[in-house]
Amino acid sequence: MEKRTIYLDHAATTAVKPAVFDAMRPYYTEHYGNPSSIYSIARESRKVIETARAQVAKVLGAEQDEIYFTSGGSESDNWAIKGVAFANRKKGNHIITSAIEHHAVLHTCQYLEKEGFSVTYLPVDRYGFVDPQDLEKAITDKTILISIMYANNEIGTIEPVTELGALAKKHKILFHTDAVQAIGNVPIDVKAQNIDLLSLSAHKFYGPKGCGALYIRKGVRIDNLIHGGGQERKRRAGTENIAGIVGLAKAIELATADIGGHNARIAAMRDRLLKGILDTIPNSRLNGHPERRLTGNLNVSFEFIEGESMLLWLDDEGICGSTGSACTSGSLEPSHVMLAIGLSPEVAHGSLRLTLGDANTDEDVDRVLDVLPKVVAKLREMSPLYHKDEKGGGCNV
Repeated sequence: MEKRTIYLDHAATTAVKPAVFDAMRPYYTEHYGNPSSIYSIARESRKVIETARAQVAKVLGAEQDEIYFTSGGSESDNWAIKGVAFANRKKGNHIITSAIEHHAVLHTCQYLEKEGFSVTYLPVDRYGFVDPQDLEKAITDKTILISIMYANNEIGTIEPVTELGALAKKHKILFHTDAVQAIGNVPIDVKAQNIDLLSLSAHKFYGPKGCGALYIRKGVRIDNLIHGGGQERKRRAGTENIAGIVGLAKAIELATADIGGHNARIAAMRDRLLKGILDTIPNSRLNGHPERRLTGNLNVSFEFIEGESMLLWLDDEGICGSTGSACTSGSLEPSHVMLAIGLSPEVAHGSLRLTLGDANTDEDVDRVLDVLPKVVAKLREMSPLYHKDEKGGGCNV
């Protein structure tokens, strides 16, 4: 009998919900007009884009004309950071971010360093929190942008965004947050939280891949990232992904309709899964804060084994997980997030991220708790580090 696939990698991507797909379908086959044209089917496309823009704005507490559609989170991060940097470089050349950002932020900042900008990468504590005091100490008279993620994609820690945004406002510095993992998991109000720019991506909350958005508060000076036509009010060139935009709007509406109920159900499964793992597998530890974290995120490190091997064995049992960010899979380097929270490279390599979603069940949790301890035990039996530790040789943790 074929095993049921248990998908526990919702932080990497999610399945498009049937209601989202149904909303998108007509814009592939019937209402396909280019919004930049003047005939009726084009006007229909323009109208539906503006309706979607209003839906996204409502969820974020923003104005309709502060929402710009993009190809996803990476483009939104690049646009926010490069756009603000180049538009404001006469005011200053200093940017502040954190050591645990997604690579779409980190690599963009590293690129800007080559262009003459100075970047401060704030440390985090053992839970992955940015200390607001560290942020305030890092601010200089040349600081033009602070970019701190809303919630970490690997360990699930939710940052003190409201406090960080207030500090940025106090010092008259623009504040950007990568909220790709946060949408549908925490309520967001960009005005109340002093957020000037916010990135999101549809495929993280049961929408289509290849479509995202960037919130840009009115009055923010920002250069364009993509040049060409006059789409998105002359701010982002390229023929609009109408179906994707419709799907994003429907998905964000569904994802934020009952965040409390969603979190209660998912957290109950996650907590039972965590307890079962820590109770049955020695030398295991939770990564990230035990409470101030995304409800669906569970990241655990197992000493003496390699995460990649663990994933292969779990996959053979029909269980899909991750060793960290999907964007770094295949890398032999330990996760920068794990190193930043103080793990040794050896322990960092033995990390497993399981992220639950709407389709998961209690039976899925039971299956993982049956399979995972056996997988870890088998891998440790093959590990020279494990046997060395048993003999008193110790392990660098």
